[in-house]
Amino acid sequence: MRILVDGDACPVKDEIYRVAYRTEVPVTIVANSHFRIPAHPLIDRMVVSDGFDAADDWIAEQANAKSIVITADILLADRCLKAGATVLSSTGKPFTNASIGGAIATRAIMADLRAGGDVIGGPAPFSKTDRSRFLSALDQAIVRLKRC
Repeated sequence: MRILVDGDACPVKDEIYRVAYRTEVPVTIVANSHFRIPAHPLIDRMVVSDGFDAADDWIAEQANAKSIVITADILLADRCLKAGATVLSSTGKPFTNASIGGAIATRAIMADLRAGGDVIGGPAPFSKTDRSRFLSALDQAIVRLKRC
């Protein structure tokens, strides 16, 4: 089992590290630029090329039934679900086979509205509740995968 993190703009890296230390689950943070990670044998980084979707491609290729993927990218979440991975957003919302279709459709509608010039708000600011929900969801996912 391991945790794969879409490292670009992930607001819960520190929380992921703490959970990794406690549960002894390895973590790979993936991004297309060099970044700092704690010096710990469970924490690894993968720096990919700056090509379009290079980080997403690497994560999707590595994802499997023993992976927990942390991402806000809906299309990456879909690819990882198809590979059998457990996928969580940084707010703790799980992406599932039942919910991913609606998320993709909403994403497409919002893109069309933006392309048409409509001004729409972005996501709500990241909150303490989001952080708490994420920690709980990550713990539950790890417990569930350790049972398998």
